Amino acid sequence: MAARSTAPACWVREYTGRGPTNINQESAVVLLQDTLTKAERRLAENGKADHVMRGRHEFQVVMQADLIHIIEQETGRKVIAFMSANHFDPDMAVEVFVFEPSGDTDPAGYDG
Repeated sequence: MAARSTAPACWVREYTGRGPTNINQESAVVLLQDTLTKAERRLAENGKADHVMRGRHEFQVVMQADLIHIIEQETGRKVIAFMSANHFDPDMAVEVFVFEPSGDTDPAGYDG
């Protein structure tokens, strides 16, 4: 698994000239499918996907505190970062919660 998870970091370094110095493996990823409303689908089909993405981003900003609270309650871990993204075809969304380091992190994951 470590080799697979370091590949994106290597590509970032290849494209930008600098890659991340650490890969945090202490996270929760929630993958959602079939997320678009009928109205959002209609907008996206008619060239307005950027409007849908902006609206989704605003919802994610508003929901962030509640989502973090739910994950912290369920896991007993403190969330230090939250990221969210959407994709149209296929219709999917992802919520990523990064936990405060527990001290049990595998140091062999990535060396930058």
